[in-house]
Amino acid sequence: MNRLIAVWIAFAGTGLGIGIAAAQPPVPYGPVPEPHYEPVPPPRSGSYWEPGRWHWDGYRYVWFDGHWVHGPPRHGHWIPGHWRWDGYRYVWVPAHWG
Repeated sequence: MNRLIAVWIAFAGTGLGIGIAAAQPPVPYGPVPEPHYEPVPPPRSGSYWEPGRWHWDGYRYVWFDGHWVHGPPRHGHWIPGHWRWDGYRYVWVPAHWG
């Protein structure tokens, strides 16, 4: 038994034990599904295309189709919805422009 404790202390002292303890658990809701294929319709003057996205409604993933949004083009890039570990639990981050 003392040998096992000594091995654990040596292992934890290398930092590997700490890394294992701080690892994120798997997402309990399953992975976000792959996006649906959507052909982008012809451009509309004064609008930009916002792609379709998955959203978590508290029970399941729901697909919202892409659509034209009135206004100038958005700068940045489209970030799909995803789960983020906040250190205690997973939090859903909705799709957005980043």
